[in-house]
Amino acid sequence: MAEPAVVFSGVDKHFGDHQVLRQVSLAIDEGECVAVIGPSGSGKSTLIRCINGLEPISAGSLTVLGRGVPTLDARGLTRLRGEIGMVFQSFNLYPHLTALQNITLAPRKAKGMAAAEAEALGRRLLERVHLADKAAAYPAQLSGGQQQRVAIARALAMTPRLLLFDEPTSALDPEMIREVLDVIGALAEDGITMAIVTHEMNFARSVADRVVFMDHGAIVEAGPPAQVMEAPRQARTRDFMALIRH
Repeated sequence: MAEPAVVFSGVDKHFGDHQVLRQVSLAIDEGECVAVIGPSGSGKSTLIRCINGLEPISAGSLTVLGRGVPTLDARGLTRLRGEIGMVFQSFNLYPHLTALQNITLAPRKAKGMAAAEAEALGRRLLERVHLADKAAAYPAQLSGGQQQRVAIARALAMTPRLLLFDEPTSALDPEMIREVLDVIGALAEDGITMAIVTHEMNFARSVADRVVFMDHGAIVEAGPPAQVMEAPRQARTRDFMALIRH
């Protein structure tokens, strides 16, 4: 049996005196889509950022794609990040580059891909996120939903083994949310390993293989969406789910 793509074991994370992760133990299997939900400030984004080493853990162990993240030097971290795609709340596109140029930059610079090959890849990915006609558009000429779909295509351009999404729709107007979630849902159907921090409960329920509920830096409950969201076993999960239904 293949080892999990991500394994947290007893992980703590402190920012100074403030503890943001508490004894987190979680495994994400290859090909699994895990949605991380919970109130603001519960440690969800920090959890995701620890996976690709953007935040170092304070205690415990963390293994990602077979490598112990805390033991990696700068070069090892760079190599690991080359196998992980990350999509942030704010799209982080280069404003002076077109959609196609934003997507092809990393394959050319990091992988040494020839310009023609990178362009062909970029155009395929734009088609995949339903933006084939926007290759020459600059970020300022795109809606928020379109910019986020370009950001997803950019993450896919490195053919990642693992995709991380940190509240990818929180900066979007309601009508733009669906177009981004549809793209992410299609990726889940393709079997790409994903961890998604989200406030979109219907999306988590329909797309995720497993839902993780966090509160005060700890994992309170984890399991299939129907169990965690419809019949939670923990009182804190029940309170949260009742609150967001109203």
